[in-house]
Amino acid sequence: MSAHAVLQRVMIIAGETSGDVHGAGVVRALKHRQPSIEIFGIGGDKMQREGMTLTYHVRELSFMGFWEVVKHLPLIRSVERTMEQLLKLKKPDVVLLIDYPGFNLRFARVIKSYGIKIAYYISPQIWAWKKGRIKRMKDVVDKMLVVFPFEAELYKKENIPVEFVGHPLLEELNVGLSREQFCKRYGIDPTKKILALIPGSREQEVANIFSVMARAAKELKDLFALEVVVAVAPHLSLGAYREYAPEGCEIHFVEGATHDVMKFSDAAVVTSGTATLETACFGTPMIVVYRTSWITYLIGRAVVRIKNISLANIVAGKSIVPELIQHRATVQRIVSLASKLLNDENVRAAMHNELLAVKEKLGSAGASTRVAEAIFAMS
Repeated sequence: MSAHAVLQRVMIIAGETSGDVHGAGVVRALKHRQPSIEIFGIGGDKMQREGMTLTYHVRELSFMGFWEVVKHLPLIRSVERTMEQLLKLKKPDVVLLIDYPGFNLRFARVIKSYGIKIAYYISPQIWAWKKGRIKRMKDVVDKMLVVFPFEAELYKKENIPVEFVGHPLLEELNVGLSREQFCKRYGIDPTKKILALIPGSREQEVANIFSVMARAAKELKDLFALEVVVAVAPHLSLGAYREYAPEGCEIHFVEGATHDVMKFSDAAVVTSGTATLETACFGTPMIVVYRTSWITYLIGRAVVRIKNISLANIVAGKSIVPELIQHRATVQRIVSLASKLLNDENVRAAMHNELLAVKEKLGSAGASTRVAEAIFAMS
């Protein structure tokens, strides 16, 4: 970009809660560099607070799995048509796609037909499944902005312009409270061990797994005199959780402080996803669980080509944390694995150290600024 060129309009498409969190940093960095820039598209509350105009909110599009997507196809098609009209009307200089590959890779072809440049931040998991996507991406993506170093190598092999920007989590992990302050604020007994339940950011995930997590926590609470703390996703109501909680189990529901929950817990039960990486960054020992519809699970098992599903294990390149997937995600197995963690300080310490080594692989803080600079350089 020349010294006198001005980036006037950027469309951003982030279809999930994690994309809203990571996208907010990019919106902030773009606005910091050029306050007059117009940013619009699909995002959430955090991106909106930083100055983005929302055409759709992530909560309207936050579904996952093969069958769930099929059920929502009419809505998806309607969103695509609306976003194409917006492309024609606004003519953005650059479109930034954030994760959400099912929608974004398909819509990228539409964007490209208008001759608009595309940056893609947070790569589809081509290393896990649908490796053929990388060939298609070569035709539509002008610059990949990846968050794991091993991803950069994959794109370089295909001669796709790529930059490893580091992981945005590293700039989002600030926790302002001490353990004592955290316990006082949420009515937690500071003399007891804390077990965190982190059931995910989608209502569908909470419905699929929280009941199992909470029943396991009830047994563990009786065994270890624990405090059980649930990290409530920012856009979900407490009712979505309470519906699945067992009777007679005292649970602390913590809203708006997920990172505090991760940091101050002695152990955690975490739904597979970005949350496993966030928990790893605090070095908190964890068990990873995942459940989805059987049709989605069977399709996934047929196409996924990697041994582990949790990002903590994938980045580590080995199995650090146990994974309980689908029918293996039972109350009994969670209780058994969590008991080993809670009983043995040495086991917890070893996992803690391994997880902090995962954090080291994520690069340095400042991903949002690097993404914003890359977008300016493209106009």
